[in-house]
Amino acid sequence: MKRSFRSDLKWSDVTPQSVYLDRRSLMSAAGGALVAALIGGRPAAAKIAAKPSALSTSEPPTKFEDITTYNNFYEFGTGKSDPSQYAGNLTIDPWSVQIDGLVDRPGSYGLGDILAKVTLEERIYRLRCVEAWSMVIPWIGFPLADLLTRAGVQPGAKYVAFQTLLRPEEMPGQQMALLDWPYVEGLRIDEAMHPLTILATGLYGDVLPRQNGAPIRLVVPWKYGFKSIKSIVKISLTDGEPPTTWKQMQSNEYGFYANVNPNVDHPRWSQASERVVGAGLFAGRKPTLMFNGYGEQVASLYAGQDLAKDY
Repeated sequence: MKRSFRSDLKWSDVTPQSVYLDRRSLMSAAGGALVAALIGGRPAAAKIAAKPSALSTSEPPTKFEDITTYNNFYEFGTGKSDPSQYAGNLTIDPWSVQIDGLVDRPGSYGLGDILAKVTLEERIYRLRCVEAWSMVIPWIGFPLADLLTRAGVQPGAKYVAFQTLLRPEEMPGQQMALLDWPYVEGLRIDEAMHPLTILATGLYGDVLPRQNGAPIRLVVPWKYGFKSIKSIVKISLTDGEPPTTWKQMQSNEYGFYANVNPNVDHPRWSQASERVVGAGLFAGRKPTLMFNGYGEQVASLYAGQDLAKDY
């Protein structure tokens, strides 16, 4: 099954959020609207003007309610509805991301400054995201490569490590020994610099909801969802493979790569099919695609690797 991509998506191609919420009207805004919303001044209801990415899928997006109420974000609990129930008290202003390691310009990068100086305009990335279930999410974001280039990637950098916020007083899941907090993840440098690897700061034309990883999160659509770390506060470039939370917790089940691979079963379940969130109880499951359907874009990154071994 070949996944279709196109570069001529219009705002009308993305299902309007108002169809589901019916309480907000679309407002025209410059690319700086998101900056204003996040660093103070513009209310969250202000919409973000962004252009479609040529990397977007033509598949229809998942409903806003499903995207924002069915989540894995263990910092707020293990239930799918826990993030939407408990994330409202998370403080996301001010926010900064520490960038260090093998970079020319290490330091604390304020979110407003990051968004004001990204190389490319923010764009709509309508991307498939998959666990044992899948969604199509119209993210607003920009390539991670833009930020790493700004920090100055040194020649010896081979990996990129990420860290989530640690704030148990606002993230009740961190008050329990569910995982070894803070949550950490990592990518190989070529994966991190790929144009499909984005930092998302919004969805459905609005600022990113807290339960979806506000104010800034990673999205790596050809990998299982746990690789797309949320509420990022630190990015480190290293010359060795960084630790990742689920590999440390259960290395026999979760590896460093976590590429979507229907041919390799999880030890406790098959990964050959996925349930489409919002499709209804009787819609059944659909076959999982290699690299989540993005093989044409990313398969070359793994030429010569045994993807059953490097899971």
